[in-house]
Amino acid sequence: MRRDDDAQGSAPEDGNPAPDPGGSAPDTRRPASLAELFLTFNRLALHGFGGVQPWASRVLVDERRWLTATEFVEMLAFSRLVPGPNVCNLAIMFGDRHFGVRGALAALAGLVAVPGVLVLVVAAVHGQFAHLPSVQRAIAAMAAVAAGLMIATALRLARTQPARWLALGALAFVAVGVLRWPLVTVMAALVPAAIGFGWRSVRGVAARGGDGGAQR
Repeated sequence: MRRDDDAQGSAPEDGNPAPDPGGSAPDTRRPASLAELFLTFNRLALHGFGGVQPWASRVLVDERRWLTATEFVEMLAFSRLVPGPNVCNLAIMFGDRHFGVRGALAALAGLVAVPGVLVLVVAAVHGQFAHLPSVQRAIAAMAAVAAGLMIATALRLARTQPARWLALGALAFVAVGVLRWPLVTVMAALVPAAIGFGWRSVRGVAARGGDGGAQR
């Protein structure tokens, strides 16, 4: 992933990128400091009841504007291809992108430190009351809310993708969610297809650019 360490010296103190010489406004900003990075990931983790991923999209894309929707989807896709929790992988990659190893550690610590303590406390309390019917119904309701948040996030991010990527996503959903095929088998089939589509798309863009340059 690209790092922004070299550009840090030219960025204003508020963390926003320097204005483009051509006058075009930047689409995204960047975290101003390690403290801001830590506090932001800590905040989205504490708000992430039912799953952090929907809140990560809202905070990083809509509120902070540190990523575009397309960049978020790409980074999330990479985070799913490597072992470990998806959002933790995303935090590590995002932190490393802006501050290197220090940023990766700060983002990961913000994501897991305080919520980890809370999870231990909740787990201890749940162990004492898990047998109560009211607690079981509450947990079932929370699971439904979490599923709704994930579906809403998927539909929102799907609007940023071209039809060919949505087709691959639909195939993955049918294969894993409906047919219950093993995830490894589905990934082994669809990942090479996605790489092939991406390669053809890049070649097509390069070819059109070359034709345009030749005409000029």
